[in-house]
Amino acid sequence: MKIAFVGKGGSGKTTLSSLFIRHLAANEAHVIAVDADINQHLGAALGLDDAEAAALPAMGAHLPLIKDYLRGANPRISSAETMIKTTPPGEGSRLLRVREDNPIFDACARTVRLDDGDIRLMATGPFTESDLGVACYHSKVGAVELCLNHLVDGPDEYVVVDMTAGSDSFASGMFTRFDMTFLVAEPTRKGVSVYRQYKEYARDFGVALKVVGNKVQGPDDLDFLRAEVGDDLLIGIGHSDWVRSMEKGRPSRFELLEADNRMALQTLQDTAEDSYALRDWERYTRQMVHFHLKNAESWGNEKTGADLAAQVDPAFVLDERHAGAGVAAPA
Repeated sequence: MKIAFVGKGGSGKTTLSSLFIRHLAANEAHVIAVDADINQHLGAALGLDDAEAAALPAMGAHLPLIKDYLRGANPRISSAETMIKTTPPGEGSRLLRVREDNPIFDACARTVRLDDGDIRLMATGPFTESDLGVACYHSKVGAVELCLNHLVDGPDEYVVVDMTAGSDSFASGMFTRFDMTFLVAEPTRKGVSVYRQYKEYARDFGVALKVVGNKVQGPDDLDFLRAEVGDDLLIGIGHSDWVRSMEKGRPSRFELLEADNRMALQTLQDTAEDSYALRDWERYTRQMVHFHLKNAESWGNEKTGADLAAQVDPAFVLDERHAGAGVAAPA
């Protein structure tokens, strides 16, 4: 299943992402973690030192390889150069699976050893000096969106994405790629403002959204959040001595995380699993095509010099039937 953490900058979404990833590893799940934030901090939150975090390969730097691999033998895609971030898979495309080894994971993913198991970590990569003033960060996350479009995941497999802050996620169709979106909000007016934006933008696309209250200090904070977001409030999380030690670079073993916070993380996992069980694969594929056609008309056709609408395979539905095959076959 695919899970996103979003929220205002400074809300604690990266910290909660890392705790959730550690929790999944402790539960022996298969996990790919993706740092898609403009500020790349997920590696550090998972225990990497500065040198290790800086050495993570940037997915954006491997975009030609990603496109060439995913294109496979899809006859509707004339070349890797005509693929854009929204290009959907079709018959002949290569698909990704969480547990497999493939050239994309070899180039872009690194194994991170946690207390209770290993996970794969991928990162979009930060802005470079050559990007400043000429590049948009959404060009960085295009590699993530393309991979998510071609990824077949199962109920015991997790892709956890730490998204860029605020409502920037809506600059592409990537916000529809997730079975559950956890919006991390502090109990303040600014903290819930991103929720209102997200709820409004996502309303027409059936996005499963739950609010995780963070930095909650008591019943009054919970009452405030409940009054602002209603039934979308899932849980509230307060102070954690374990997290404070982690942020100082001196984490104890994850098993020593406070019991109430461990229970909160299990609530997140249960909620995500319930949402995955309701995934509508046809709608999932249809939304992918919808945003591809929008991007094609807006800028993609002009940029590539091709009719990108022709890349859509009308008979293809990405679903669990493709879970065992390396190449997408007819639906």
